[in-house]
Amino acid sequence: MQNAGLSPTPSLRALGGLAVAALLSTVWLWWRLGAAPGGAPAPQPTITILVWHWPFASQPPELPGDTCTRYGVARCRLTVNRSLLAGADAVVFHHRELQTQQARPPLAERPQGQPWVWASMESPSHTRGLGRLRGVFNWVLSYRRDSDIFVPYGRLEPREGPAPPLPAKRGLAAWVVSNFQKRQRRVQLYRQLALHLRVDVFGRAAGQPLCASCLLRAVAGYRFYLSFENSEHRDYITEKFWRNALLAGAVPVVLGPPRAAYEAVAPPDAFVHVDDFGSARELAAFLTSMNESCYRRYFAWRDRFRVRLFSDWRERFCAICARFPQLPRGQVYQDLEGWFQA
Repeated sequence: MQNAGLSPTPSLRALGGLAVAALLSTVWLWWRLGAAPGGAPAPQPTITILVWHWPFASQPPELPGDTCTRYGVARCRLTVNRSLLAGADAVVFHHRELQTQQARPPLAERPQGQPWVWASMESPSHTRGLGRLRGVFNWVLSYRRDSDIFVPYGRLEPREGPAPPLPAKRGLAAWVVSNFQKRQRRVQLYRQLALHLRVDVFGRAAGQPLCASCLLRAVAGYRFYLSFENSEHRDYITEKFWRNALLAGAVPVVLGPPRAAYEAVAPPDAFVHVDDFGSARELAAFLTSMNESCYRRYFAWRDRFRVRLFSDWRERFCAICARFPQLPRGQVYQDLEGWFQA
């Protein structure tokens, strides 16, 4: 007699296969949904970002555990504790301290596979020493729109409620400048413009420094603000545009990257671009002859948008966590200088 226990029938074998398949499908579904076998969501790990040297500071700010939560980023921890190097999910280095050699990357102690982030909000004209950083960094945090972690100086966000009224205007054009050098295109253009219209100049270069809380009030009384960048580079649109002009309630007259770069972040009728004019005299004539109806059109965006500034390095570093799941693994910038100078 044949022993049935040693030779299961085809139907039993089929049922066994179905049971295994069902179990594997269930495990796969749990994994895809991020759920534990008990049905509760699996806890997402906290991402630890080690800031090797806090930008422009000898002492970092307080970094409580909910720092990034305040900026809408959950499960993200910022730390300056270098003893956590081995366990950090990523380490971020601000370039100014690398450039001045206040900080040095710990290459010999770097854990294998740990992503390192190069961070800078300066233009290539004010950035040196990138040549010695070949093959060191995996990700870039900067104002460049093609950065791995894109952090602009500001942006327009949908407005809730009516826009505040425009400030009363008492002057035509203002400029706040501290770094005044004859070789700069912005200085040359200012001098040409000043021959045809009045520009009131503030800042250290003019011997009229403004406190941080005074700048917006001072600029608000002018129809136009010269949002002239200190150098012209790809996507380099700074607080001179976002804060000093748009937030203050003045029309920015911009000198920087091409018009297309500004139109990528703001409506085309929210600013005046110097490249649209053949000469400083032509630009001055356009500004001085503008009637009130035409002038008001430059503020149509305020009915739909408000300005949000990104000036806090804590918020900038929290953006690493927000982008972390999408950041490319295994990427290395073999020629960081070439990329940044492009």
